[in-house]
Amino acid sequence: MANKPGRMYRQMKGKAYTRRKYMGGVPGNRIVQYEMGNKTGVFPLEINLIAKEACQVRHMSLEAARIAANRYIQKMAGLSNYYLKIVVYPHHVLRENKVAVGAGADRISDGMRGSFGSLVGTAARVQRGQTIITIRTTDSNIKHAKSALRKAGIKVPTPCRIEVLRDGKPAA
Repeated sequence: MANKPGRMYRQMKGKAYTRRKYMGGVPGNRIVQYEMGNKTGVFPLEINLIAKEACQVRHMSLEAARIAANRYIQKMAGLSNYYLKIVVYPHHVLRENKVAVGAGADRISDGMRGSFGSLVGTAARVQRGQTIITIRTTDSNIKHAKSALRKAGIKVPTPCRIEVLRDGKPAA
């Protein structure tokens, strides 16, 4: 069965459902890497992708944002001139009560009886003003880093803003 649209899981409802110890069969995390680029380099600029609203970001959305940002910044700045990090981690487990539809579905489906739901994926709960992705780079690549984060922000289900910091302080 295909994945449901991301808008079904965007709102934060109820408490976080994170205790994998009591769950069986949690789907694997799709995020391949959380840190990319030159991990040992020292870069003066830090550019952050910050959420404007609280929401849940699915692990597939985070992976799509990571791929978009990393591919662009690597092509434009080169492999050793940046450091990209996914800051949030998808702890919250998503559930779905799968209901059969179509001809003969009344004999297969139980409707809302025992409707706790099966585990379908994970999501990161992001608060308003929280950093989602960070890129550290040099002055010559600031334009490329901003563009990479703009491309990544399109993949995330909340409006985002880009913040530039120099040595931990907002840059002018």
